[in-house]
Amino acid sequence: MEATQLHPRRNMEHWAERVDLAAAFRWAARLNLHEGVANHFSLSVNEDGTRFLMNPNQVHFSRIRASDLLLLDANDPAALEGPDAPDPTAWGLHGALHRRVRHARCAMHVHSIHATVLASLADSRLPPIDQNTAMFFNRHVIDENYGGLAFEEEGERCAALFTDPKVKVMIMGNHGVMVIGDSVADTFNRLYYFERAAETYIRALQTGRPLRVLSDEIAEKTAAEIDAYPGQAERHLAELKAILDEEGSNYAI
Repeated sequence: MEATQLHPRRNMEHWAERVDLAAAFRWAARLNLHEGVANHFSLSVNEDGTRFLMNPNQVHFSRIRASDLLLLDANDPAALEGPDAPDPTAWGLHGALHRRVRHARCAMHVHSIHATVLASLADSRLPPIDQNTAMFFNRHVIDENYGGLAFEEEGERCAALFTDPKVKVMIMGNHGVMVIGDSVADTFNRLYYFERAAETYIRALQTGRPLRVLSDEIAEKTAAEIDAYPGQAERHLAELKAILDEEGSNYAI
């Protein structure tokens, strides 16, 4: 029997979404995509996207459980008050996204190693040199104007860069990466492949040899084919949850 069927907290509001998000936290920790206790994932749970689940303040990704997740209202500044207040930078960045970017149903912000290396280059573009990098062709935006920690003003500025619904990744110059999507599965899958793509590019640069860059036509064709590929993100997350369940993880309580 699955862990979600063993615990009475499964009757909490938005339980299935909580379990998916908790699994994403656990796997992000396993892949070393986290930054100690400093990064954040969020997931909208209402139609206009303004009510969202997010990790509690400064809890390590490897310990987050479905029942731990905060349920917040992006239009309620009182969320920053009280003992269960979210991290102020998480509120600034994710609150702004869920107020301003309706298609950002899920948002994952990390300082993962290779994405952050890319964000630290003077030219942070990700060229299409293989299938994974091509996945993000014309689908990422670069924030060139880092302004310090992502409190509310900085969060609003970042959210304003997600104007094109086709763009699902922000390379946050001097900072890290923000990935958005339609669901936990969609977003985590994209985060996983972006980090892999960034690693491939950084390692290719390290050889010092010329890059084999795809044509714009083939890069766009590849990206569109991956966009339309059926069910891969959902299967990816389902497999990660199955592994966690087999291991006896407490993520789903």
